[in-house]
Amino acid sequence: MNNKIKKYGKYNMFLMIFMILTINVICQGQSYQKTDNGIKTVINSVETEIQFYSPSTVRIVKYPEGKMLNKKSLSVIKAPQKTEYNITQAEDEVTLKSEGLIVILNLKTGQLSFKTSKGETLLSEQASGVKFTDFDDAGNKTYSVSQSYVLDKDEPIYGLGILQQGKMSLRNIRLHMVQGNTQDFVPFFQSVKGYGLFWDNYSPTDFADNQEGTSFSSEVGDCIDYYVMYGGNADGVIACMRDLTGQAPMFPLWTYGYWQSKERYKSQDETVGVVRKYRELGVPLDGIIQDWQYWGSNYLWNAMEFLNEEFPNPQKMVNDVHNMNAHMIISIWSSFGPMTKQYREMEPKGMFLDMGTWPQSGLTAWPPNREYPSGVKPYDPFNPEARDIYWKYLNQGLFSLGIDGWWMDSTEPDHLDSRPTDFDNQTYLGSFRKVRNAYPLVAVGGVYDHQREVTSDKRVFILTRSAFAGQQRYGANTWSGDVTSSWSALKNQIAAGLNFSLTAIPYWNSDIGGFFLSRYRNKLGDPDYRELYARWIQFGAFCPMMRSHGADAPREIYQFGKKGDKVYDAIEKYINLRYSLLPYIYSTSWDITANQSSMMRALVMDFASDKQALNINDEYMFGKSILVCPVTEGMYSSNMQENFSTVKSRNLYLPEGAEWFDFWTGETIKGGQTISKETPIDIMPLYVKAGSIIPIGPKVQYAEEKKWDNLQIRVYEGADGEFTLYEDENDNYNYENGVYSTIAFNWDDVNMTLTIGERKGEFPGMLKERKFNIVKVSKGKAAGDGVVEKFDEVVTYTGKKISVKL
Repeated sequence: MNNKIKKYGKYNMFLMIFMILTINVICQGQSYQKTDNGIKTVINSVETEIQFYSPSTVRIVKYPEGKMLNKKSLSVIKAPQKTEYNITQAEDEVTLKSEGLIVILNLKTGQLSFKTSKGETLLSEQASGVKFTDFDDAGNKTYSVSQSYVLDKDEPIYGLGILQQGKMSLRNIRLHMVQGNTQDFVPFFQSVKGYGLFWDNYSPTDFADNQEGTSFSSEVGDCIDYYVMYGGNADGVIACMRDLTGQAPMFPLWTYGYWQSKERYKSQDETVGVVRKYRELGVPLDGIIQDWQYWGSNYLWNAMEFLNEEFPNPQKMVNDVHNMNAHMIISIWSSFGPMTKQYREMEPKGMFLDMGTWPQSGLTAWPPNREYPSGVKPYDPFNPEARDIYWKYLNQGLFSLGIDGWWMDSTEPDHLDSRPTDFDNQTYLGSFRKVRNAYPLVAVGGVYDHQREVTSDKRVFILTRSAFAGQQRYGANTWSGDVTSSWSALKNQIAAGLNFSLTAIPYWNSDIGGFFLSRYRNKLGDPDYRELYARWIQFGAFCPMMRSHGADAPREIYQFGKKGDKVYDAIEKYINLRYSLLPYIYSTSWDITANQSSMMRALVMDFASDKQALNINDEYMFGKSILVCPVTEGMYSSNMQENFSTVKSRNLYLPEGAEWFDFWTGETIKGGQTISKETPIDIMPLYVKAGSIIPIGPKVQYAEEKKWDNLQIRVYEGADGEFTLYEDENDNYNYENGVYSTIAFNWDDVNMTLTIGERKGEFPGMLKERKFNIVKVSKGKAAGDGVVEKFDEVVTYTGKKISVKL
């Protein structure tokens, strides 16, 4: 008997150990199994996995029971970190609680809901909101997938990419998400409640929000795969998304200067001549952009060589630009003509997609003569060998000349004469349909990764027309494509850029002046267009990249008259203003890299508690101090005549919770009210938040012309404030190894004291001694872009802490 007890006792002990190790919990016929970073279970023939990636981010994966899942994300580069969490169960619900999130799973229905660690509801899946539909993807048996959610009725959400709808909050819309010329889709949104949701799928996807719910539905998916993150506010959500998909590296200082471009400069003399003309006029310029066809005929499309006879000495052209202290980036595409070396090397290896793209004719004349097809095809960037070949020719043909950056056009890519079977094209990772929307991510990433392998002495700068989640990690600035020239298009760019920034991709711009001038018969001779261009350049001065570009007419400043002409003077004024703000802008760019911040900031980011601010689509913060209110309607032209005799105004809203300084006058105004501001052609309303500290740089012709040894430091009283001035070598990756310096400025509003902290860090060429010219802004004093006649204090700074009473 005793032996039997010992025998069965030992058996029971092993059984208990087995149960503890597998941690299987049985509940009314349902079970879940604990995994390394969450749980998994099968409910109603659907396997569900809950995986904590951090205390504030959780991944949800669902797939039909028995399906083997082996998915590698193209966007997410973070591996799940070890996260402490508790599991509890009450009847049909199992609850997982980490330091930052609560996830509740209904073991009967499979429905999930998400709460803050304090128990506040964020969002829930819709009951019966998961759908798997059999789908034949070019012979591969898989699924179309869909998941629906329940949001609060009046809950604003933001993000989803570059949209041309002019809306800030994206409730009550429907989108068919396929990358295009002027709309770039990122299946990510964030809520005013402080959470974000990333739908990790790359196929054509429908987003819908209506009274029935909020949903993502994708054409192809082996599984439903999404992430929920809680950051508490918009900055926190962006930090979570970048933690998941990659941090944004720094751009060179010169990229924040003024850029001139057009479709297209047709000779090297013309390209160099534009830079020379700017230098003669004394108008600042840092970049010139060479557009397409420098390679010659369309059969040589994107040859990455100067084969056009109008560019006989490309090395001299690049040297001439550099000798005038300017930089050059150049157009490269995701497709190749049949006579290029790239095409001849890639085609036998099956590295092209057989689909219509731009250009459609081998002849360069407009309109395209379709009797002579170009034979141009997009390449397959998902293939690592194809990316190697792409870089090999880019390095040999252009980077070796000293080209400073890349204008990666048509990274959607252009898909013309579309046929349903085009999506059956096979890429290295499966059908084109399966990976369609991630094309720009891997195309841009291929260039970034290869340049980083070649050198760390020059930062990667890529200007590109399309983007997907995670692209911020590849040194890319996305522009909004070939938008038209109109007042409505100008206004739409504001919400487009802000919502794009809210997807955690911080660098964006639009073509200043709009790309197509088709609605203006007299082109630059139309006074309404000249007024539109002046207003667009004002907006462009407060975007991450300030770039003038377009077709149908040139856009250089001297095309708009001469000094003394109102439009010319307005253009010049904002180019100079941009340069005076470079210390502020460059320090903001460091805040993006180091602290996951954003440069263009929708009002929800800084004024989430002000309900009146949440859906404003024509104002935003530039950095954390300057409120920008672009003028988006014509005021001074009619019947082909300009009339500046009567000054017009625009209404604007000053967000609640702050006092505001009119940038141009120094006047202070209480927030939480709508005001009217006079807007002559050279004034775009700008307001500075009380408590701000803004460094003003020297008057220069290019970004690095003068050292920042005599900066003006503007203090806007009314609240405590802080600002960190960042400096480094301007164009290499040494900052990644700590080779930079920061100086913290702190304003104590009660004691009217500015403290300049001890300098931290150092770098070669750093100023050991400098002057800070400090001025406390007030009405009529240190206002606008004018010269300050008298400073409150001038201090000599040697890196030691200084306090100044103002």
